[in-house]
Amino acid sequence: MRNMSQENLLRLKCSVCKSANYYTTKNKKKVERKIEMQKFCKKCKKRTLHKEARLTG
Repeated sequence: MRNMSQENLLRLKCSVCKSANYYTTKNKKKVERKIEMQKFCKKCKKRTLHKEARLTG
């Protein structure tokens, strides 16, 4: 896995069960809106909408 830089790192949170399942990066200079993707949630055991959430810690 390649090394992700901390300033561009964000997490994707399931909109149904609110668990953070994925971490990704985005170019904040080019993309102004929040990321929303259909991803598989292990807790819900189905594909759900995952929204960008703040990275804490």
